Amino acid sequence: MSSRPTLRPSSQLRPVRGTAGWSPDFLLITLADFVARTAYQMGKSPLLPIFAASLGASEWLLGVIVSVSTLTGMVLKPVIGLLSDRWGRRIWLLAGTAFFAFMPFTYLFIATPEQLFTVRIIHGLATAIYGPVTLALVAEQSGSRRAEGLGWFGLARSGGYIAGPALAGWLLLTLPPRQVFALTGVLACAAFVPVFLLREPADGPRTRPHSAPSLQGMRHALRVAGATPALWLSGSLEFLAFAGLYATKAFLPLYALNQQTSVAIIGLFFAVQEATHVLGRPLGGRAGDRWGYRTVIAAGMFLLAGGLAGLTLGRQGAGLLVPAVIMGLAQALIFPATTALLSVQTPPDHLGAGMGLLGSLQNAGKVAGPLLAGALLTGISYEMMFWGLAGVLAAGGVRVLGMRRS
Repeated sequence: MSSRPTLRPSSQLRPVRGTAGWSPDFLLITLADFVARTAYQMGKSPLLPIFAASLGASEWLLGVIVSVSTLTGMVLKPVIGLLSDRWGRRIWLLAGTAFFAFMPFTYLFIATPEQLFTVRIIHGLATAIYGPVTLALVAEQSGSRRAEGLGWFGLARSGGYIAGPALAGWLLLTLPPRQVFALTGVLACAAFVPVFLLREPADGPRTRPHSAPSLQGMRHALRVAGATPALWLSGSLEFLAFAGLYATKAFLPLYALNQQTSVAIIGLFFAVQEATHVLGRPLGGRAGDRWGYRTVIAAGMFLLAGGLAGLTLGRQGAGLLVPAVIMGLAQALIFPATTALLSVQTPPDHLGAGMGLLGSLQNAGKVAGPLLAGALLTGISYEMMFWGLAGVLAAGGVRVLGMRRS
């Protein structure tokens, strides 16, 4: 008999059968996310800053325009995850795909930076929906191989972060920004195909006696999900990890240039880091399933701390690529395991809400990291800032080890 845990009867899609391979539904979810994320990332970098600058946006407003979609997700992910628990996952996948597919065409009619700001707020609904809903689906589909399944799913998602900017940069060589935005919408429409092919369970779509939850019911669901200890453990650690990673994205280029490091090496640093992260996620997830989520998370936190500290040592040339590999491996260990830990300890009927709350904490770390690092740099050096962040991450690893249980 299969050793996988029994999933809740109201699960919208069929789980993996046995351990020999992944179900067609798992592969369809992964394909849909890869296509949609690739299209979305095409519209972010380098396309969005170039388009905002062409509209006359100041540097401050340009930064706000680029980051505002992250704030949309931080606010709405818990609510959308909760609603997917009540109404089913598939209807929200269709809604999220619609935002991915149709919002890019609105960029054809934007004439001012203020209009672009408004459109970016609405466009952020796409990732606010896909984030918690797809993670909940993958966790439900993966059975006893949750961290490994989340690792493979994360590999496909991260592939979109690599393919999207590269494809947008190539298109910008011959096309104006507005036409490239339109092409991102055309590509995102392809995500409807795998979403429509997802199978319903034999008893039909999920039905609930109270399909439209009251405000009191929503607060209750969020309290139940928020009362899960694994949420605050996983969420706080991901907050710290993303804060360190995004502080690095914001300030490593300036620090490296001050050390006379070639701009090509700086770009290669981020490419190597992301490639290591992407390729290592399935193995990191398998390690979490085999050796325990807390053990693997702690190892990842220590590696990430070491990588941040190493930024102050390998200041020039290829020496900077060693911390890039270390930080990529750390991400591959941390993120599948934290999500899997949350999924196995969250009450099944509130899994979407839990994933949404986790997504909010992730986004908060992405916003807080650069702000905290910038504040620290008003009084201390780059070296002290990186070492300070490394110390905080190492303390997080110690905390996890102290809570580890067999």
